[in-house]
Amino acid sequence: MARKPNTVLRRGWTTGACATAAASAAYEALLTGAFPDPVAIALPGGEFPSFPLALKELAAGCARAGVLKDAGDDPDVTHGALVIAELRHGAPGSGVVFRAGPGVGTVTLPGLDLAVGAPAITTGPRAMIAAALASRHPTPDVDVTLSIPGGETLAAKTMNARLGIVGGLSILGTTGIVVPYSCSAWIASIERGVDVARAAGIAHIAAATGRGSEAAVQRLYGLPEIALIDMGDFAGGLLKYLRRHPVPRLTVAGGIGKLAKLAEGHLDLHSSRSRIAGADLARRLERCAAPADAVAAARATESVGAALAALDAPWAGTLTRSIVDDARKVAQDRAGPAVDVDIAAFDRAGTLLAHAKA
Repeated sequence: MARKPNTVLRRGWTTGACATAAASAAYEALLTGAFPDPVAIALPGGEFPSFPLALKELAAGCARAGVLKDAGDDPDVTHGALVIAELRHGAPGSGVVFRAGPGVGTVTLPGLDLAVGAPAITTGPRAMIAAALASRHPTPDVDVTLSIPGGETLAAKTMNARLGIVGGLSILGTTGIVVPYSCSAWIASIERGVDVARAAGIAHIAAATGRGSEAAVQRLYGLPEIALIDMGDFAGGLLKYLRRHPVPRLTVAGGIGKLAKLAEGHLDLHSSRSRIAGADLARRLERCAAPADAVAAARATESVGAALAALDAPWAGTLTRSIVDDARKVAQDRAGPAVDVDIAAFDRAGTLLAHAKA
């Protein structure tokens, strides 16, 4: 996930907020025959944003409204997606019933906060929609079907399938607001991946910094898809969550450059948040009792890859093993004693460079 420089960035709205606005407008039309446009909703934090409608359709006993998702300056795959709510009167006493329309997924694995077979509309948006409908009628009995045209295609770019959500996207959001580059959605996906693996009884999970290292660690251990966590740069988010929700064994897999950052205690491994300089590597080699020429060669470089290329093979191997050993110590300390952590470093071809175990 790319990040922009530290400038003022525009916030956006979650799919849950867009679904709430669409459902609120459709319900108003179902009751009165007229769509409010724009439509205002209340967010859990006390804000009252307004949303223009991109779709308005009214038929006998049915109203449909749609809102285009604006994710602000966040790199969200659902930016620009049309979130549609179709509302029909429900049976007396049925309350608000949620259904998944085209492009919205269905839960197929335990471990999420939704039952297997339920539409992938999480508890935050359900509560926001129910509150919005109740503000227009104290005891609404209504069927709410949410859909996102093209959602199944967009879902292929997310971690939904690994979480057991099939057929489309999830309707997400706790606050209704997308904070640009906060990366909260990615960390939430990491946490849900751990939840699903735990619920399935998986005793060994692997978290990787990228797709290449993920494929390599899966081959190394023969792990099922459900055991794989797309950690990206967010080592800290994963390890913090595992400390509170442990699994017996964790393998952290990545390239040596990312793992060097973890070895130095950095828990956000993105290049804009943490860097390893030649001086860091030189100090590491000094601790390994490397000769002066090897230390000087490392100090003159600007990256781990450049340092390894500049060193003779034995000292390149020593540096690699030192990085992986210290990365394991940092990860183990953060994950806590209930999780047995090992670290696997791979090159771009998927070859195992070094492996540190307890």
